[in-house]
Amino acid sequence: MDEWMITRQMLQFIEESPTAFHAAANAEKLLREEGFVRLEKDSELRPGGRFYAMQNGSALIAVKLPEGQGKGVRIVASHSDSPCFKLKETPEIRVEGKYVKLNTEKYGGMILSTWLDRPLSVAGRIFVKEEDGSVACRLVDLKKDLLVIPNVAIHFNREINEGYKYNPQTDLAPLMGTDQELNLTELCAHELGVPAKSVLGSDLYVYNRDKGRIMGADDSLIGSPRLDDLQCAYSTLRGFLASRPKEYVAVYALFDNEEVGSGTKQGADSTFLEEMLEIVLEALGVSESTAEKRAFLQNSFLLSADNGHAVHPNHPEKSDPTNRPCLNGGVVLKYNGSQKYTTDGYSAAVVRDICRTWQIPLQTFANRSDIPGGSTLGNISTAHVSIPSADVGLAQLAMHSAFETAGVKDTAAMEALAEHIFC
Repeated sequence: MDEWMITRQMLQFIEESPTAFHAAANAEKLLREEGFVRLEKDSELRPGGRFYAMQNGSALIAVKLPEGQGKGVRIVASHSDSPCFKLKETPEIRVEGKYVKLNTEKYGGMILSTWLDRPLSVAGRIFVKEEDGSVACRLVDLKKDLLVIPNVAIHFNREINEGYKYNPQTDLAPLMGTDQELNLTELCAHELGVPAKSVLGSDLYVYNRDKGRIMGADDSLIGSPRLDDLQCAYSTLRGFLASRPKEYVAVYALFDNEEVGSGTKQGADSTFLEEMLEIVLEALGVSESTAEKRAFLQNSFLLSADNGHAVHPNHPEKSDPTNRPCLNGGVVLKYNGSQKYTTDGYSAAVVRDICRTWQIPLQTFANRSDIPGGSTLGNISTAHVSIPSADVGLAQLAMHSAFETAGVKDTAAMEALAEHIFC
């Protein structure tokens, strides 16, 4: 399959995944289509088995067991969440008897200005009381140009082009309409065909309605919301599904809440991965003795996949002098002396060997020494499970913007790396 087709399918996945809940559900759908079954308390796990588990509806871990005991575990991990606005409880704010806007708060490190003057909508999950008395979770996506965050006209803010500090409470409340009876819970309930009074709780987010697209005079660019990190989440899932592991347990991990520190029950700083690996060890008959378990894990490997920064065409001075990834340059191997990225000499050698063997393009990234960078989930995961690890990603521009830019060819490169890391 050509690079453009893979990218188009990835963009479709992103469009259908406006929130972390939808991304995990769509990943689950692809797994089930490939014969994976959900792990239950009475599941009988056998060599060669395929299973997965969900956490909070927004995180997922899938496993392929080898036919034998296996030498170790190979894990590829990414995250399902992206910076956006989260709806507060009772979000409707009525202004001047003429407008209805919504009360929101920031989720993650957003480029706030990019959310203004573009079509927005609401998606997430709601919990409803069923007729039998049970409480059910329903995913919801209003799929309408529902909201807009209007800028103040330049006539009222003459200095806006000189730099403006947006106040999240006063400047960034989305406008929903002028009908004073508008109610977000009622809109969600109507979309799902349930009574509004049956809604007991919700986790709702604002998302950008702009569709992802292939761009550039030479069709070499991607523009889309949520490329960080659904580009990696999708490409590594494809690689996981295509893999044919013989000697290692293959694990695909999709965590939530990376953008806010991972410190939740569905984040990389939870016990989710540890618990799943304990299940794997038991299924393979690996002894509970510390020595055998440690030997098994030390022969394992984690690939943390989260997008990285490309050299900016207007600000090349922001990049490191010698580690300068570009769009369409392939997989980015990420380094950081303070261990915000986990790549070291050994783990870099593992990744480079795979890329050279399978002719996968590879480039390197490090921050300028005077510009601190962000972190991701690799060092958090390996603090729970002590195994060798490397941090990789795909180069992009405008990270944490409402609409990000990346390269058409790179999605296929990450898919190839993910496929071959499991062999």
